[in-house]
Amino acid sequence: MIRLQGGDRAAFDELVSRHSGPLFGFFLKNTRSRPLAEDLTQDTLLKVYRKNWDYLPTGRFRGWLYRIGRNLMIDAARRSRRDALVRSVRVDADGEGSPLDRIAGDGDSPDDIAERRLFAELVDELLAELPDDQRETFTLHHFAHVPLPEVGQAMSVSTSTAKSRLRLAREKLRAKLADRGIRDPFAADES
Repeated sequence: MIRLQGGDRAAFDELVSRHSGPLFGFFLKNTRSRPLAEDLTQDTLLKVYRKNWDYLPTGRFRGWLYRIGRNLMIDAARRSRRDALVRSVRVDADGEGSPLDRIAGDGDSPDDIAERRLFAELVDELLAELPDDQRETFTLHHFAHVPLPEVGQAMSVSTSTAKSRLRLAREKLRAKLADRGIRDPFAADES
């Protein structure tokens, strides 16, 4: 960002290549719409470019970036609630590019791959049932790999609030998965 503020146009290309994938994943998990996630990713990066002068290097860039993206996502959700056409035709993500799909290696059996996809679809479905703040905290931390202090910054809350929201999201997901016979899926990933 400092280079971009200094007029280095190549710095923006680096920011785009570094952050567009994680941003897209965050938006896809929260909106469940590939076209909307693509639009939000592009809008966020364009706003970063246009508002680069607004960035102060006192905090982490990623937190600032995700705060911009989250605000754009909230604005888009508000607009879509008022749009009768959008409410009547809901487009869901096709699951392609899911973090669990990327984990599958070449040696996995078709049954293992199918099981991972089913689990990913179930988690996506259950995430949609969580309150927005908990779902966004969970997806930023687990799918965009944003550290909790930066999650707090992105969501304009303290780190302890972000930790609390993440804990609540995990507890609710555990309970919902347990209702379906799946026990403690996050036991090895308590970060």
